[in-house]
Amino acid sequence: MELAGEMPFKCEICYERFSLFKTLSEHMNTHAGERPFKCGLCGKLFSNTTSVTLHMRTHTVQMPIRCEVCDRSFNRSEYLTKHMRIHTGEKPFKCEVCNRRFSQKDDLDRHTRVHTGVKPYKCEICDKRFSQFGNLSSHMKIHTGDKPFKCEVCDKRFRRSDSLNSHNRIHTGEKYSSVKYVTNCLHAK
Repeated sequence: MELAGEMPFKCEICYERFSLFKTLSEHMNTHAGERPFKCGLCGKLFSNTTSVTLHMRTHTVQMPIRCEVCDRSFNRSEYLTKHMRIHTGEKPFKCEVCNRRFSQKDDLDRHTRVHTGVKPYKCEICDKRFSQFGNLSSHMKIHTGDKPFKCEVCDKRFRRSDSLNSHNRIHTGEKYSSVKYVTNCLHAK
């Protein structure tokens, strides 16, 4: 028998607690980067049933909560509260290790991995681990050979957008920022 408010199921990656094992299982999708729950109307994918249910309201319910600054609309007041931090610059979440501040708790949680060394995202091909899902996604292109970023001048292809941007400097004649930095340091002496 479960007592009211009891949270016996703990995520071993972020230590968040849950009252139901089913909820913990869905939560683990966020760490794995999996999004198995699909909106039946627009096809957008989500990591848990709660998120897809809330998203469905955007299709069926008028979104009455409007940002007075940019006119963006929300279906829940807490979403507006989080959104307003973009405009106010408020950063209520502080890293206890380095005192860096964040506007969103998710950003703080991601940052904390820098200090803890936790790398929850694992490549299923070579077992290399990553602290952020985006880094795993970028890494996977090594195995797939995918090079989605194409130079419009010479048609050379790249795995990452920053590699394409660096390459484009060849065509524009712009020097690399690291060269500028070294040059500035030498002249400053």
